Amino acid sequence: MIFGMSLEMGLTFLVLAVTILLFVTEILRVDVVAVLVILILAWTGLVSPAQALSGLASNAVVSMAAIMILGRGMERAGVVHKISRAVLRIAGSDERRLIGITSWVVGLISSFMQNVGSVALFLPAVLRISKSTRTPASRLLMPMGFAAILGGTLSMVGSSPLIILNDLLRQGGEEPFGIFSVTPIGVILLGSGIGYFMIFGHRLLPKKFGPGADFSSQEDLIETWRLPAIVSYYFVSWKSDLVDKAREDIRLRRNYGITLLAIVEGKEVTYSPWRRTRFAPGQELALLGEPEDVERFAAEHDLWKITDEARFCDLLSQAEAGFAEVVVRPRAPIVGKTPREISIRKNYGVEPIILLSGTQEEKKEFDDRPLNPGDTFVIHGLWDRIRKIGSNRNFVLLTPVEAGSLDRSKAIPATLCFLGAIALSLAGVQLSIALLSGALAMVLLKVISIDEAYEAVDWRTIVLLAGLIPLGIAMEETGAASAIALALIDHLQGGPTIVVLLAVAALATLLSLTISNVAATVLLVPLAMIMAKDLAIDPRALALLVGVSASNSFILPTHQVNALLMAPGGYTNADYLRAGGVMTVIFIFVAALMIYLFYM
Repeated sequence: MIFGMSLEMGLTFLVLAVTILLFVTEILRVDVVAVLVILILAWTGLVSPAQALSGLASNAVVSMAAIMILGRGMERAGVVHKISRAVLRIAGSDERRLIGITSWVVGLISSFMQNVGSVALFLPAVLRISKSTRTPASRLLMPMGFAAILGGTLSMVGSSPLIILNDLLRQGGEEPFGIFSVTPIGVILLGSGIGYFMIFGHRLLPKKFGPGADFSSQEDLIETWRLPAIVSYYFVSWKSDLVDKAREDIRLRRNYGITLLAIVEGKEVTYSPWRRTRFAPGQELALLGEPEDVERFAAEHDLWKITDEARFCDLLSQAEAGFAEVVVRPRAPIVGKTPREISIRKNYGVEPIILLSGTQEEKKEFDDRPLNPGDTFVIHGLWDRIRKIGSNRNFVLLTPVEAGSLDRSKAIPATLCFLGAIALSLAGVQLSIALLSGALAMVLLKVISIDEAYEAVDWRTIVLLAGLIPLGIAMEETGAASAIALALIDHLQGGPTIVVLLAVAALATLLSLTISNVAATVLLVPLAMIMAKDLAIDPRALALLVGVSASNSFILPTHQVNALLMAPGGYTNADYLRAGGVMTVIFIFVAALMIYLFYM
């Protein structure tokens, strides 16, 4: 025994301290630290080899991998696109409104759905919104993830600790809580968390777009070719002289130096309209060019500027379309022909912006210029069409395509697979089995291929979770967790009620970070109920505080939701310590105060 601790308990505390130190200092990547923890625990005998590797087959890890696959399927099927457009119509591109709306929606859904499931549903949508509005993903994902965790406190079935709490109350001879007994506390916690990010998020959150959202190639193109980057939207009035005229009659590029990217008519969008496309009243035009040139064109042709551009945010965003460079291949069949003769807009669905032939750069009039081998086009269009032009025998695509193609015909089966998986979990099927069934169904229904399924899994996150689970097992089996709880409870005897509440909330928070939140609840609730009776406090109130505070997992990426968002948001441990540290303190004070006000 060392300082009243067994050797195994002392070693466990040492491993825990080293793990936290490595997380905080980031000397090693988090997944490398996780593997190191697995091996240390196994080599020291703190857990058996089977327990050390049990994380790889755990419910949490399998659920995480399955959720990533389901999210990829929803993205590929275009379901995410519809969700993101609906959010953009309401919130526009304002960062605070985006944080508020996505966080409230995800938080409310999490009151009845596993929080990791609600995050999985909105993660691809928020990433697409990030691209559409050029808002860093890191400014949106952490608030959404924290809201999902907080949303679990809105009902007694919103999180695993609260679900098991009623069973522990029955075992202790106490009356269980009703399903909405915790709702007033949960609403204030969720509102506090969302308000915290809406007010201080711009100071605390990093500016990172995350993987898959690198705009550098687009920015390089715009800078290198001196391309206009502003798209303006105008309405064709009934008295405009454009009505019934063809596009080629207007000579937009020669007369005004602007480009018509798309025409919106009702719910139909025509990208890169053909030269013989005619204008009609009620059409909405997406015009690329310098603002003064566009305004001059609009004034001369009686066009009305569309000031509410929120609904157009996703129309020509870099998530959907962009610039690309293509080169005419040597001996291509189009050599010697003009862009007009090959009908580049009609046949390829892209808008030519610039033609570079030799050293001569043409920006205004090149429709009738014969093409030579090696001529370079700068084009604008949907990524799907740009990808197709790259596989054409006439061209070589020089720009990497920045977005995956959508197959909207798979929207219904993808949605059914996702909702079916959630329904199975709500019906009592183990979460990992339910989600894995949905993921496999997506592969079998060809929503995504098996190769895409493997690519969807972020293995760094999987390894991180797999390494932390055996550490929790060691904390329980060596008695380290119990020792912490008993030591603190002994020191609280006779203290002021509010101090006791704050200490219990802090202890539940600490244990939920080191062992599972369910294990922390099971360990602390019986002890808290005994202590409450000694201090003449309502045992149910103190037990509820433990169940609520077991969800206070913000300071490290140990919670499934935080781990899931770490890679897409480009977050580091320091980001969670900075933003999550403040959120943790807010949670402890709000939870303790609400229990004091409602139950004391």
